[in-house]
Amino acid sequence: MSTKSAKHAIDIGINEKDRKAIAQGLSALLADSYSLYLMTHNFHWNVTGPHFNTLHTMFMAQYTEQWAALDLIAERIRALGEHAPGTYKEFAKLTSIEEVAGTPKAMEMVRLLIKAQESTARTARKLFSVVEKAKDQPTADLLTQRQDIHEKTAWMLRSLLED
Repeated sequence: MSTKSAKHAIDIGINEKDRKAIAQGLSALLADSYSLYLMTHNFHWNVTGPHFNTLHTMFMAQYTEQWAALDLIAERIRALGEHAPGTYKEFAKLTSIEEVAGTPKAMEMVRLLIKAQESTARTARKLFSVVEKAKDQPTADLLTQRQDIHEKTAWMLRSLLED
């Protein structure tokens, strides 16, 4: 029996063990997404050089999209009956993205964002096996959308590095 009282038991067709595993994976995705959001916003504030306007505008569009995604991921964790991580300390433990020291040059910012976008896409992809096994379509849909956005954004950033 669940540790939750019968009055508040969750019965959505996904057992407690799978809900916890999915929420754990989503927590890692939330941590990566928040780390990526923070990095992108930081770079938006601090980019300089001949590509300032392009990158400043691009980074703003990216961090704005990422901000909205954070809520979707956290709310899915809550819908599964678990608590969403919400502190820098928790995110630091869960994220696969390394924090950037200092203020890199513009094209190094692009390279770092490519790496972080791809890392976030991989984190989402890792969760698919448990989500498919549990027949958790809402989470599968969320993961598909996030992967699509992160892979597309990485491609757009990579195209900036071409001569």
